[in-house]
Amino acid sequence: MQLRILRHAKSDWGDSRLADRERGLNPRGRDDAPRMGRALSQRALPPAVQVSPARRAQLTLAGLAQGWPELKTVEQNTVEELYTFSLHDLLHWIRSRPGGQDLFLIGHNPALTDLVNWCCGARRLDNLPTAGYVELLLQDHSWRELQGGGGEQVFHLFPRDLPRV
Repeated sequence: MQLRILRHAKSDWGDSRLADRERGLNPRGRDDAPRMGRALSQRALPPAVQVSPARRAQLTLAGLAQGWPELKTVEQNTVEELYTFSLHDLLHWIRSRPGGQDLFLIGHNPALTDLVNWCCGARRLDNLPTAGYVELLLQDHSWRELQGGGGEQVFHLFPRDLPRV
């Protein structure tokens, strides 16, 4: 099974009156999401996407699709449970997924960094950066059976790896 993980792009902290869920993207985030989409479009066909309901995650998905137009043609599900910062909560949701279909998640730290490290059984990442993307290959046969330590990080791409246009 394959698990694809993308942290939302850089969020905007300019309006302190906004609730955390309502924060949008700052200029760097609005720039990075389409850049990441263009780069990822060269790598693979888009999978169905499971995305946090937080505005910054939703805007990240929209930005990705600007650079990766095929992403607009796949299933996009807003999942309340992905608005979490907890590895435990994230694992609970992942293990409730049926079958062994690949997953592509857009969500939040520290849950995503912790998920990568838990799946790989070693500290692979100190911090998944904003708009950072990681692909994991997992040996488990279903999400219900997901156990830590058996995964392999097969690819990663961070905005800092991309040329500025």
